[in-house]
Amino acid sequence: MKLIGSTTSPYVRRIRILLDEEPYEFINLDIYGEGRDELRRNNPALKIPMLESDGQDIYDSRIIARYISAKQGRDPLTWNQQNQLTLIDAANDSAVTLLLSERSGLDTGADVMFFNLQRERIMTTLRTLTALVDEGTFEDWNYPAMCLYCLVDWLDFRSLISFEGVESLLSFRDRHQQRPWVAETDPRN
Repeated sequence: MKLIGSTTSPYVRRIRILLDEEPYEFINLDIYGEGRDELRRNNPALKIPMLESDGQDIYDSRIIARYISAKQGRDPLTWNQQNQLTLIDAANDSAVTLLLSERSGLDTGADVMFFNLQRERIMTTLRTLTALVDEGTFEDWNYPAMCLYCLVDWLDFRSLISFEGVESLLSFRDRHQQRPWVAETDPRN
């Protein structure tokens, strides 16, 4: 297997944690610089992660996770877990949009509908995820918990939000920092 991505992507990180002890080659790309051409050659959607395995190209983290989980003999995700991933991905997608907008020189703090909607989506989903953490929904270290971990840690790493009112998410993150493959995939290293 070959995983193409970057060490700073929360979507790539979740796959790297899920892969655990599986043997694979990791191609770390700077997708906004020199690695852009390689990304174009490997994924027409121009997204990371991308997995090559057994002659199959897989272009999306959710599909990659499904593929790896099947290879590892894990149970498929329940509908509730799928919904949890939808919330996590919604917050993550909006946060990536804000980060890319900031890096493009746009004022994401402006009172503009597009940015207001992104911030609203992030905080609404984070409040819902906080309630789920408080209820114990993410106690098991499964793929949704890995994804939540990667989202929270990435939001903190990028300093994109205030965790005021959703502090349970930071506590959740802190409880899992020493798990196998979590420290090894830390984007700060």
